[in-house]
Amino acid sequence: MKSKFKTIFLIILLLGVMTPASVYAQSESKDNNNTVILGGQPFGIKMFSKGVLVIETENVSTASGSVCPAEEAGIMQNDVIIAAKGEELESNEHLQRIIEDSKGCTVTLKILRDEEYVTAELVPQKDAEGIYRAGMWIRDSAAGIGTVTFYSEELQGFCGLGHGICDIDTGTLMTISSGDVDKAYISSVTKSTDGDVGTLNAYFDNVDIGSATINCNEGIYGSLESTGNATTEIEIAKAQEIETGDAYVYTTISGNEAKAYKAEIVKINQNEEKANLIIKITDEALLEESGGIVQGMSGSPIVQNGKLVGAVTHVIVDDVDCGYGIFAETMFEILEETCR
Repeated sequence: MKSKFKTIFLIILLLGVMTPASVYAQSESKDNNNTVILGGQPFGIKMFSKGVLVIETENVSTASGSVCPAEEAGIMQNDVIIAAKGEELESNEHLQRIIEDSKGCTVTLKILRDEEYVTAELVPQKDAEGIYRAGMWIRDSAAGIGTVTFYSEELQGFCGLGHGICDIDTGTLMTISSGDVDKAYISSVTKSTDGDVGTLNAYFDNVDIGSATINCNEGIYGSLESTGNATTEIEIAKAQEIETGDAYVYTTISGNEAKAYKAEIVKINQNEEKANLIIKITDEALLEESGGIVQGMSGSPIVQNGKLVGAVTHVIVDDVDCGYGIFAETMFEILEETCR
């Protein structure tokens, strides 16, 4: 089997910030159970999937010709191979070892496909070098940078990104078996221009400060042992409280300290799952430094009228001053379900 073990550095779209309390009026409802600690600081994540993801299939050159064992077994791109010969898979190498030990005998695979489990009977083939192969490229891990949206002391949990981490080649939402959260630092910014999205260039120190347990379409959710310098309490707004007009976006474009930048909520889409908010960066300092929204800013908090209203999720590629956001209320509800 030809396996391709990639640790992908996924730079996740959008903005993150930690702001001075003087930027907005503190909410008087600190005792409400939806009061959280405002995020905005970057974080690194190393995520390991449940099973291995099939990126693509390919032919194996054998002594008698070319064949693709994976295709013959009915294995498809985006399949997640959960187990082989009854063994739950821990890594790419684990599956590769089972394939090699088979010596060409049939290997029964348990596969997750479109939320349903199916079985495949794979017959590995010996290539010209005498190695048994399955004829597929697979991946079991990813890494990247995002932004913490908020942390709940009551729930002992955090959320970030505002969108899920997908495989870079297939676009498939990755299933988590485990995920390590590390403190991250922004070293520089590659500016965005219309049609060409820039990036936050970052590194993380490989010291775990938390763990991720859920990767879903609405972001990353898990536990956090340390919030660093993030101590500002803020109430989460209900969706119906949000209005078009002035707001602040919180992001970090240098080091690990977030700052507040002026923005505008241009449109509110109550019934649009992936684009609840359309926002526009108006802060001249941020526009000068980043050109607008750049990759790596996903999860950045959006604050309006002293309340946390949402998080940046995506940039509009042809107009990089603008992007989409998710309601903070939605993220809080998911965190509640995750932690209780």
